[in-house]
Amino acid sequence: MDFVRYADSSAHLVNAVLPDAAAVRALLKARAWLHDQCTDRDALVLRKFQRELFPVFEASGSGEVAAVTARLNALLLQHPITPQISDHDPGDLHIHVAPQAASVAELLISESLLGLATLVCDLGATRLGVCAATPCTNVYVDTSPNQSRRYCSDRCSSRANVAAYRARQRAAIG
Repeated sequence: MDFVRYADSSAHLVNAVLPDAAAVRALLKARAWLHDQCTDRDALVLRKFQRELFPVFEASGSGEVAAVTARLNALLLQHPITPQISDHDPGDLHIHVAPQAASVAELLISESLLGLATLVCDLGATRLGVCAATPCTNVYVDTSPNQSRRYCSDRCSSRANVAAYRARQRAAIG
């Protein structure tokens, strides 16, 4: 298991619009074997989880290490995880969330929390954030070497840079 990939997936999960099972299937486009199991209840549970997880990204972006760990620990208690060593590739043993999860939502929540908890322990509690571009509220995972990420995407970064450039140009003229 690539914990950074699971942590990135948690950001995609928080940013996703999930009105129904079809939206959950779209989120899982690369995991077709889960599509038949997706239900509208999964969408409901995941929307609740999005609201619970968003404050972790906010706290991390604000440098509130104690709040990040407290919120993640509370979510880990609320959503227990069962890790399992995967041997589907004997040359690359790794950890997955045990497949006995009762629902697609529980599987995604478990993967998200395991990925974020590991990322926070390995890279630090300030590697998550909320996009700095106005009015975007998407979240991101910062794995850059110098911890410099401030935007959820290149698009938001470009828009913010163009807006700042234009503001400087107007200020220079006026």
